[in-house]
Amino acid sequence: MSYPVQRVSLITLGVRNLTAARRFYEALGWRPAEATQAVVFFRLPGMALGLFGLKDLAEDQGRPEVPLGTGAITLAQNFATEADVDAAFAAALAAGAEPVKPPARTFWGGYSGYWADLDGHVWEVARNPFWPLDETGALSLPDGAVLP
Repeated sequence: MSYPVQRVSLITLGVRNLTAARRFYEALGWRPAEATQAVVFFRLPGMALGLFGLKDLAEDQGRPEVPLGTGAITLAQNFATEADVDAAFAAALAAGAEPVKPPARTFWGGYSGYWADLDGHVWEVARNPFWPLDETGALSLPDGAVLP
């Protein structure tokens, strides 16, 4: 294997209250693949999403004195239709998400909106007509395809 390897295997979100965060994602219909007192993992196509208490995450990083917060990152879910985007946005709000920007048509030809989870992690829900999805909802760009 040559390095660097261009992939993401796991995204970990630091959360203030692991129990509340787990309940929030379960209210979206997500089911944990594994859970301990300190971390919850959700299996996603080709990767996993972890929820980790902020204090425990700082200790795991080897910097227990650092007060962790949210960073400038957006996670995104792509959908096949605008109706699916609207449904995902509504489900997030019903689970307790904070609306950031309601879904609307975009300047780049798609349709997207944003919501924030209980810890302020921002998620985009979108339909991108230029990015085909496979049956799992994962991007299915052919090798060598150029992103628009």
